[in-house]
Amino acid sequence: MLGKREAHHYGAKTWDAIWSDLEKWGMKNDIPLNYFQSNSEGTLIDYLQDAVTKTSGVLFNPGAYAHTSIALRDCVADMSVPVVEVHLSKIHKREAFRAHSYIAEVAEACIVGFGEEGYLLGLELLKHLTHDGTQQR
Repeated sequence: MLGKREAHHYGAKTWDAIWSDLEKWGMKNDIPLNYFQSNSEGTLIDYLQDAVTKTSGVLFNPGAYAHTSIALRDCVADMSVPVVEVHLSKIHKREAFRAHSYIAEVAEACIVGFGEEGYLLGLELLKHLTHDGTQQR
């Protein structure tokens, strides 16, 4: 829905355009990237639990699940690789219920309000945490 829904919060760029920029970053940094999207909480948990055996870090935009899902919080807390939470919008400046993120409690970092640039900032942080030997988990 990126590029179509609430552009004043999420920007006008589509996910395909954002992903293209992220892929370019990955190629430039010689870091393979992949992405997964689901609207199902259980499917996200299954994917994250499996990801720890296949990746050195996770960039995670949980969307509204950040504010509601204890199950996703517990999943991230149990992960053996660093997780950086990303939100395109300024969640703390929106509705009161968006101000708290259960995921942020257990993620290495939470990047909010930088729009699509937040994903690139998150990748830079994960690169530092995983490739520079400073992984915190």
